Amino acid sequence: MNILILNWRDIKSPLAGGAEIATHEYAKGWVKAGHKVTQFSSSFTGGKPFEEIDGIKIIRKGNHYTVHLHAFFYYITALRGKINLVVDEFHFIPFFTPLYVHTQKIGFIHEIAKELWFENKSFPISILGYFLEPFFFRFYNNVPFMTCSNSTKEEVVKLGISSKNITIIHNGINIIKSVKVKEKDPILVYLGRLTKDKGIEDAIYAFTEIQKSKINVKFWIIGKEEEEGYQKKLEKLVENLGINDSVFFMGYVSERKKFDFLKRAWVLIHPSVKEGWGLTVIEAASQRTPTVAYDVSGLRDSIINGKTGLLVSSREPKALASKIMILIENKVLYNELSKNALIWSREFNWDDSISESIALIERIT
Repeated sequence: MNILILNWRDIKSPLAGGAEIATHEYAKGWVKAGHKVTQFSSSFTGGKPFEEIDGIKIIRKGNHYTVHLHAFFYYITALRGKINLVVDEFHFIPFFTPLYVHTQKIGFIHEIAKELWFENKSFPISILGYFLEPFFFRFYNNVPFMTCSNSTKEEVVKLGISSKNITIIHNGINIIKSVKVKEKDPILVYLGRLTKDKGIEDAIYAFTEIQKSKINVKFWIIGKEEEEGYQKKLEKLVENLGINDSVFFMGYVSERKKFDFLKRAWVLIHPSVKEGWGLTVIEAASQRTPTVAYDVSGLRDSIINGKTGLLVSSREPKALASKIMILIENKVLYNELSKNALIWSREFNWDDSISESIALIERIT
């Protein structure tokens, strides 16, 4: 079978996140199963227009704002009649394949944007996107969907897609075993892109509250900025709050170092506005590190509240800090959550996820 994936970013994009990791893992699995996979994504500085990665043919044209139009023209002129299945990925805006693709399609969605329009886009795009997003789904009434969490499924159903047309397949995880041990004194860690919607500013304010307890605690911030200059803004915030001696910006790190940091840390802070799933939560869990996060879509799926981590009902840094302090001060509870987190992480692997996705593909084609 010839499969075409339409996604705004590919695995090598500097802005690739959990959705791109998942997409690439599925694509690798499909190639291994004997399918031919092509992915069409946006260009980026240093990215080749054509490249093959893990058996997947990558085509790059346009940017984040024009990739959808480029995909349409490329499909019409070069791929029409050659593809058996098109995977249409939703990231703010889908590729509207029901309008021009007459072969089998599947919608692949990690999260509904909703309030993320206001966190990531400026006026008037934010307003237009927020109110137009529900209409995007009207083109997909008869298209089967694959998603990674029950939260996202529920949101998609509210936008008019039948629950019978939505299959939940949890993302797997690639684990690198670390020989490190927990630090003697508490270490908090943030892992993810440095963007406002990921809640990094709330994490910094929460750490400021924790600092008032006078305990010897440090905060590691791991990840790269999405918007140029944002890290400097965060560093200035840290300096103004007087916590720069305890906050460390690690930048982008290798997979090996990432798991070493997660193993050494006590708690992962994840104050995101919303997520599709929460890959870093499961990665941290695999290193016996529980997560404290806001009770939002995706994170309430990847965290079992009170068992593998703690969810905070109100999106307030002080409430976040309060929950973190509970784990720091209650060693019995912490050890229980740490043990459960490790067990929970073992529920997720790419072999199972890929097998489920192949079964879905075979069912709909």
